[in-house]
Amino acid sequence: MIEIKHVSKWYGTTQVLDDCSTDIAHGEVVVVCGPSGSGKSTLIKTVNGLEPFQKGEIIVDGVSVGARDTNLPKLRARIGMVFQSFELFPHLSVTQNLVLAQVKVLGRSQEEAAARAVSLLDRVGLRAHQDKFPGQLSGGQQQRVAIARALAMDPVAMLFDEPTSALDPEMVNEVLDVMVDLASEGMTMMVVTHEMGFARKVADRVIFMDMGKIVEDCTKDEFFGDLEARSERARLFLSKILQH
Repeated sequence: MIEIKHVSKWYGTTQVLDDCSTDIAHGEVVVVCGPSGSGKSTLIKTVNGLEPFQKGEIIVDGVSVGARDTNLPKLRARIGMVFQSFELFPHLSVTQNLVLAQVKVLGRSQEEAAARAVSLLDRVGLRAHQDKFPGQLSGGQQQRVAIARALAMDPVAMLFDEPTSALDPEMVNEVLDVMVDLASEGMTMMVVTHEMGFARKVADRVIFMDMGKIVEDCTKDEFFGDLEARSERARLFLSKILQH
């Protein structure tokens, strides 16, 4: 579903991605972790063209992201993206947030889009809040709306960039529960997160990044099970994270 081949990226003279390669199969859930500044958010944003890259190739569902003739808005419509800061339209109701892109991008009728919105709000447990505005919701509720909005586009894959890092601790699980459900339904997912409990429960593979490189790319059982076989950086990261 997603092929990342020898991708490198610079901001000016600063290299932020260094020869990154990995494949994500249809229905696979891959957690990307690593210390701050390791390049994990940048990597996930190159997958749907939000961040350009200077070297390498990324192919999503047969489409080359970096090719000059690729229609990036069309590609992005097929790859759901959930950010750490929700990115909901504050002046639109919850339902309107879900309807807008369906109508504008997918060409659905208002009625069809609204019906899809309601069914997805049901799925994330927020149907009762469909007429509220984002500012009237908790952070956890807003992030669940953001996930529903991404799903409304019927994506072939979902990207999550630290979806729980802006949330109070008691709200984290309500968002992770929705993501666990998605994974169990076979959604292809790439998730940047520090939530190692989620990684242990749901991930098929764990990618560990440091200094712009993919240092580890292995099954979750290998990553959490055999610490001696991990790189020194990964061991240090895990020892810090797993203490919390």
